[in-house]
Amino acid sequence: MIELLSNNIFSSSKIQLTFWVEILSIIIFFVGYIFPEIIQFLLSRFVSSEAGEKTEKLLQPDKYLIGIAFALGFLEIVALIIPVFDDYPAIEFIISLILTIACSILITKIFGNYVDESILDSALKSGRQANSELFILVKFLITFFILISGVILFTKAHNINILSILASLGIGGLAIAFAAQKTLEQILGGVVLYLDHPFYIDDYIGLPDGTFGRVESIGWRSTKIRTSGKGTLMIIPNNSLTDMNIENFSGAKKVISILYLNFHRKVEAKERALIEQVVLTSTKDIFGLDSRSTRIDFPDIKGCETKSQAQISLFILGSSKVSMELRRQLLDVATETINQTLREYGIDFDIEEPTIYVDAPVTI
Repeated sequence: MIELLSNNIFSSSKIQLTFWVEILSIIIFFVGYIFPEIIQFLLSRFVSSEAGEKTEKLLQPDKYLIGIAFALGFLEIVALIIPVFDDYPAIEFIISLILTIACSILITKIFGNYVDESILDSALKSGRQANSELFILVKFLITFFILISGVILFTKAHNINILSILASLGIGGLAIAFAAQKTLEQILGGVVLYLDHPFYIDDYIGLPDGTFGRVESIGWRSTKIRTSGKGTLMIIPNNSLTDMNIENFSGAKKVISILYLNFHRKVEAKERALIEQVVLTSTKDIFGLDSRSTRIDFPDIKGCETKSQAQISLFILGSSKVSMELRRQLLDVATETINQTLREYGIDFDIEEPTIYVDAPVTI
């Protein structure tokens, strides 16, 4: 009789304890739900209003998940410190598992919000396009790291031998890694490009093989470059770009030098080809002059069919006033070389003065 009465009292106490635990869990959930507002208030009061607003903006979209994490954390503590739950070890295991999953998802989402905000701010401040594909890759790697960390912490807390599980998966993982070696090299090359920033989207770059064009996108595995002149799209693996000497033209000042040659007679097609060759040969060795963008046109002269005119457009790159002035002096020397060479071929002309210099962006 006494044993039965004792069991009834114990059962009644367990019911009451469970009831109060449920009530407190609901209260803790609502505390977690308003946690973003609490953090905003404290930071605005003791740090700065800007810090409070930024933190609240990061946490606000996930306030339901924060509340769930708070409630599960409370239940985990109760299950660990109250002896009555020792009879039900599976309860603590399930609560701990759900808490680990909820916290991993929460941290991942908060960090994702932070990365997105950082990308937007960086793109607005720099005036450059954000590379969405690489940021997705970075977010994926960080998410993977957070999930792996959660799994390791959970298995350590519950004395689960994860090393044996990883060892059994190791052979298969090595086989997959070996089969995808090229792809992994390209992805790692993309990460290096993201960290090193040798160029950005919309930059104009030159490669050792003579490729010159605008960067259209930087992907996980490859970079797309729209070539100048031809307008074709080149797709280059990222791991190849990490081993190249890349010349970035977008950081330089860009000036188009326009030179007019007025010929005393009509220039035939063969002579036009000769003139183009002489101009390219005389200017290709000038440092800072992009000979690949040099253009020689022969526009029609209105009202005069017995004479010809050549318009030479030279693309000069520089980073300061001194370097630009030096390049202009070198261009004057090249102009004199063109003058002497063409006269040796019996082609007489006058150079229209002055030479026109126009600030302009690189164009495809």
